[in-house]
Amino acid sequence: MKNLISGRGRVGTLVVVAGLALFLGAGCQQAELSNASLAPAASYPASASPRLVEIGISFCIPCAMMRPGLDELKTEYAGRLAVEIIDTLENPGAKAQYNAPYCGTQIYIAPSGKELYRHVGYASKQDILSKWRELGVDLAATAGLRETK
Repeated sequence: MKNLISGRGRVGTLVVVAGLALFLGAGCQQAELSNASLAPAASYPASASPRLVEIGISFCIPCAMMRPGLDELKTEYAGRLAVEIIDTLENPGAKAQYNAPYCGTQIYIAPSGKELYRHVGYASKQDILSKWRELGVDLAATAGLRETK
């Protein structure tokens, strides 16, 4: 009897967790969309280094999954890459400011302020580093950061 109850308890817990995940993730777009379908290329203020802006919500599952990697990037590439994580619950104007209607949007911005790329959904730390290389931005350089394209 005890095994039967604990088995039902596990199934019930899984159902609740799955339902919660669907509910909380409902506002999040989890598939990559093309740059053209997201927003026109934007321009932002120039900065000393490239910037990665993550627009999300703390309870968005892809956003939460990305957080450790973003924190690592922030630490490991300090001075070479500015990583800004914006929670739209705390800063509701960010979606309009960055023209990012979906949570889990990453915006890659060159030091010149030119938007280079945007992605919606989960991206690992390695995906992000690969995208910067693909965009021609050398994050390995310790000085003289420049856009190579």
